[in-house]
Amino acid sequence: MSIMLIFVFVIAGFLGVELISKVPSQLHTPLMSGTNAISGITIVGAISVAAINIPGTVGNILGFLAIVLATINVVGGYLVTDRMLGMFKKKGDDK
Repeated sequence: MSIMLIFVFVIAGFLGVELISKVPSQLHTPLMSGTNAISGITIVGAISVAAINIPGTVGNILGFLAIVLATINVVGGYLVTDRMLGMFKKKGDDK
């Protein structure tokens, strides 16, 4: 069963690289901002994995690392989205 999961992970990685490389550079930021809310699901998944009582410290470290990396991904996405939206504001518009 674990070989099948590794196979799915590798195929998903190749597919992700192939899809992102085909997206024009003008669409990378809007695409990221559109999927940023969906990336929040990663945090929920990471918290649920970390909540599973796995014996040993490796499971706890991996769960904590998953939460930290997922949070960095979501926060970074929101910062980039905010910067992108700031580009469309007029000079005198402070709203």
